[in-house]
Amino acid sequence: MREMNDVERYEFKKKLEEIKACKGQHTELISLYIPPNRMISDVMSYLRNEYSQSTNIKSKTTRKNVLSAIESIMSRLRYFKKPPENGLVFFVGHKSIGADKTEMVAYVIEPPVPVQSFIYRCDSSFYTEPLEEMLAERDVYGLFLIDRRECTIGILRGKRIELIDYLTSRVPGKHGRGGQSQRRFERLIEIAAHEWFEKCGKKISEIFLNEKDLKGIFVGGPGPTKYHFVDGDYLHYEIKNKIIDIFDTGYTDESGLRELVEIASQRMSDLKISREKRIMKRFLREITKKGKSLAIYGEDEVRKALEMGAVDTLLLSEDLNKYRVRLVCDSCGKEERITLTKRELESIEKNSPKCKTCNGNMVIKEKIDVVEELSKKALEMGTKVELISSDSEEGATLLSTFGGVAGILRFEI
Repeated sequence: MREMNDVERYEFKKKLEEIKACKGQHTELISLYIPPNRMISDVMSYLRNEYSQSTNIKSKTTRKNVLSAIESIMSRLRYFKKPPENGLVFFVGHKSIGADKTEMVAYVIEPPVPVQSFIYRCDSSFYTEPLEEMLAERDVYGLFLIDRRECTIGILRGKRIELIDYLTSRVPGKHGRGGQSQRRFERLIEIAAHEWFEKCGKKISEIFLNEKDLKGIFVGGPGPTKYHFVDGDYLHYEIKNKIIDIFDTGYTDESGLRELVEIASQRMSDLKISREKRIMKRFLREITKKGKSLAIYGEDEVRKALEMGAVDTLLLSEDLNKYRVRLVCDSCGKEERITLTKRELESIEKNSPKCKTCNGNMVIKEKIDVVEELSKKALEMGTKVELISSDSEEGATLLSTFGGVAGILRFEI
């Protein structure tokens, strides 16, 4: 089974978001999952039976919409002699578009991994959970930071750092007095510390045992406390066996998770986030060069460089969330291509902008996610594409400082 690359994963995720956004007025959206070993004739027989039962739906509108959705699926299935290698998934039905109106939608998807079981579901929303599970990140590492005052637990899921839990202790600090009072107080401190470590060990074990794809665990924290904790009997044996390495960090709060990942990525070159950091550091080195630089940024500049075939590596922020739109005037036919944020796109979908030439309405003819559009252009030109998350410091810089679109050139332009 071939693993999806970052661009394919991004496109698949965006398509799922579009499908999940569809809502029906009633139970009239059909989701159909067909495993690769299921015969098409069996599926057609099942759908004919569903069609027959659906004729008994009381609501005339709902009955009509459900029947037309089943007919649509059956007509598409006739083009298949057998399901593809990973099976087929259909999402068909009438989605609500407001003002008591509906619009027919149909999505036919060949999933990235095999469909496990036959599913037919008719509901007011599409059933996407099995596809979301396929999209789940398999490159998963546990993170935790600990000292006598704090414990922070997180997950490195691919390139994203997730804060799972944050605990604080009531272990008292050192006692300044001498004599028996000091010794008694030190014993109380050690008892409190032991109870604190037991509490943390139980919580860490509970969280990580529920992560079925966990590949390993990185531990961090200041001073020797983390070693004492790991060497003690505070963690479940399965969790202790998954600890890859222990690192010194300056912080044990949420900021310490980033610090821990930064240090671990320098030692573990096979981490996804390690590759991302190496590429971004290469770009930032080019930016800071006083002389000739191979760095380029800004959507317009990168577009021109792509058309020239001058871009070696295209850097795109996963959180760009912009669309390339082709507008055409419905009066004079003037055409315009612009890039819009999601909010701007929603605004002009409701209120068409005016043509600057004849004052007619500019109508949207095409729209595509900018990351998908530029990725396709890049691949056509033999350019490598790197999708950068904004979870790392370098990734956040790409989005906030360089507009989420940048590149490393093959040659100066």
